[in-house]
Amino acid sequence: MSSISIATATEVFDLLRDDLAAVEREFAQQSVSGIEVVTEIAQYLISGGGKRIRPLLLLLSAKALDCQSPARIRLGAVVEMLHTATLVHDDIIDEASTRRGRPSSNATWGNSKCVLAGDWLYMQSFQTALAERNFRILDLLISLTQQMVEGELLQMEKLGRLINEEEYFDLIFRKTAFLFKVSMQLGAAVSEASPAIEEALGEYGRNLGLAFQIVDDVLDLTATENVLGKPVASDLREGKATLAVIHALERGTGADREAIRTVLADRAFKRVSHAEILAILNNHGSIAYAMDTAHAYAEAARQSIADLPDTDAKRALLWVPGFVTSRDR
Repeated sequence: MSSISIATATEVFDLLRDDLAAVEREFAQQSVSGIEVVTEIAQYLISGGGKRIRPLLLLLSAKALDCQSPARIRLGAVVEMLHTATLVHDDIIDEASTRRGRPSSNATWGNSKCVLAGDWLYMQSFQTALAERNFRILDLLISLTQQMVEGELLQMEKLGRLINEEEYFDLIFRKTAFLFKVSMQLGAAVSEASPAIEEALGEYGRNLGLAFQIVDDVLDLTATENVLGKPVASDLREGKATLAVIHALERGTGADREAIRTVLADRAFKRVSHAEILAILNNHGSIAYAMDTAHAYAEAARQSIADLPDTDAKRALLWVPGFVTSRDR
């Protein structure tokens, strides 16, 4: 890798301020429906904020290739709409009551209206993308949707069951990392980049997405509810074994494994407490193992773009992995 410096958070924000504001306006505009309740739910979801990391990646991908096409703004809104739709459906499936420190949309409007609002956001995102008249864009978005749906179905089949690392990485690739990968590839697609460049940017997104989800899973186990904006240890209560838990299961004593199995089977901390599970994970270095793995994927993301020209956009892309692995929510 060249000796190019990594950008600061302030530099990244300054670089993308206008584009991100334009994406936000586009998202709000595309979320207006002739059916009032759809608009209400969509606007509620937009006002909930979020990191907007997926449109940020798309914008940086396009900017790294010196693309100024308005398509990058429209597609930035598309990936955020798709992400928002998945959050709506995830909250319904998980029976979540909060999201980002507020009542979840399904807790406010009910499951029936929200599943349809999520469907509407999916279709609206595709309608927006269709206006680009670019088959590569549609191919990427269709593959993305298939992978995310398959990932959700696979996860539902594995709830309450012990899985290995290979199964875990397959799940988080489908459910999270594929959207990061496609966000980067879409930036390349609107820039009419070569297949080799698109592949390199996609590999950056894949590695970054894996790091992002591993950190998310660690925070679910270790953060406080006030910081996280939702109940902690939700994954274990929903019967999901994440990387640190899988690591402890493979290295723990019989009693350790039985305690973890009990929580996964009960989907509650009735017979075994959250504190007991955390103690097991820490005793076996499982939290540290998961974070080390996240850092390794973050570094792999940086290496994936080593051959890109040295620009401010590349400096920003080098900053994102550190942001992903050091965040507290």
